[in-house]
Amino acid sequence: MDIDLDELWDNTLSRASSQFSNPGFIQSWLKDTKPTSLTDNVLTISVPSEFAKNWIESRYKEELDRAWAEIYGAPSEIRFTVGNSPKLVPETLFPQEAITTSSRKKRNSKDKAAQIKTLNPRYVFENFVVGASNRFAHAASLAVAENPAQTYNPLFLYGGVGLGKTHLMQAIAHYAFSHHHNLNICYVSSETFTNELIVAIQEGRTPEFRNRYRNADILLVDDIQFVAGKDATQEEFFHTFDALHQSSKQIVISSDRPPKEIATLEERLRTRFEWGLICDIQPPDLETRIAILRKKAELEGKQVPLEVCEYIAENITTNIRELEGALIRVLAYASLQGEEITLDITKEILQDLLPEKKVVPVTVQGIKEAVANHYNISISDFSTKKRTRNIAFPRQVAMYLCRKLTDLSLPQIGSAFGGRDHTTVMHACSKIESQIEEDPDVARTINELTKNIIER
Repeated sequence: MDIDLDELWDNTLSRASSQFSNPGFIQSWLKDTKPTSLTDNVLTISVPSEFAKNWIESRYKEELDRAWAEIYGAPSEIRFTVGNSPKLVPETLFPQEAITTSSRKKRNSKDKAAQIKTLNPRYVFENFVVGASNRFAHAASLAVAENPAQTYNPLFLYGGVGLGKTHLMQAIAHYAFSHHHNLNICYVSSETFTNELIVAIQEGRTPEFRNRYRNADILLVDDIQFVAGKDATQEEFFHTFDALHQSSKQIVISSDRPPKEIATLEERLRTRFEWGLICDIQPPDLETRIAILRKKAELEGKQVPLEVCEYIAENITTNIRELEGALIRVLAYASLQGEEITLDITKEILQDLLPEKKVVPVTVQGIKEAVANHYNISISDFSTKKRTRNIAFPRQVAMYLCRKLTDLSLPQIGSAFGGRDHTTVMHACSKIESQIEEDPDVARTINELTKNIIER
């Protein structure tokens, strides 16, 4: 009996869809997948790109495998491969014949120059420092710039202030202007979008306003969270979004928080923002912060000692703009005073920006509070005779941290934990040390607790 793989795959997607938290996942990620073979209970699915393959496998393979096994009726799995079908990877997103329409005519050189002028010339992909905190967002942004509206539509970038969202947004625009000459690219902040809408309404030019944004081939809107609570702006942007998405135009949006956390945002907009790919950008780690400073120094044509970059990176940890601002301050001072950049001069220049940290002594009580909060137990549990793992292990962790972070003796630590003797404390410390070497999760937890306790 012939097996209809297409029908089986459609049924699998329907079965799996109820398990996905993102209602737009099927439409955005799996609409262009196609079953190619079923061999030895392994269903092979062709996907449009390596990026899509990695994303689906890392996020949703378990749910898809489970749904497929239920549909197929036997133990089996799904294997994803990158296909080269014209249906999956079109030769061009905007065919030549389509470009002749009014909405795809080559942008007037004067208008294009004006649009480029609004972009920061340094906000290009080449100047973006990639690290663990932003690697996924960078890869997605570059994929969208290279192949607009192919898969990740919309692309939603979110993260705190000064972490690189605007840099990536404008890098997409710069790349598109350079490589897609026939496309109409529009980059705008949500504030500008709102202000232009207000003026258009007041002056009776609403059709012109709509034509400008709804004829874009790539629309990039920065800081979309500011449209929340503005009914007229949300109404207009909703229809703009639909017009572009239905016409297979690329939409890129940034925010300081994910769609579900934007208060007073209309549900219909929230849902549409979740149709595509959502990427978060986290604060950079130490190595990335140092790399950012060295790149900034390179762009400024300056040589900065590594120890200076390390000092700034160790003291400014959450905001790239503040990080670069501190370096610019050091460079400006050294240039105006004709002095060489040294660590001592850097400390002096930034002393008001980076005040000396007050050293707060670590206490047994502080350690108990941090560990109890992490493991969701009561502080009083540390002194009980309970030996269940959910109590015993946190108690051992707390004893280990007391040994490492305080000057207390073993008997003093034992006394603080319900009158236990020093051999119990020694055993706890030895066990946690072994766990740190053997289990990366335990090592990570100990590091996090240590940092939290010291920085209190």
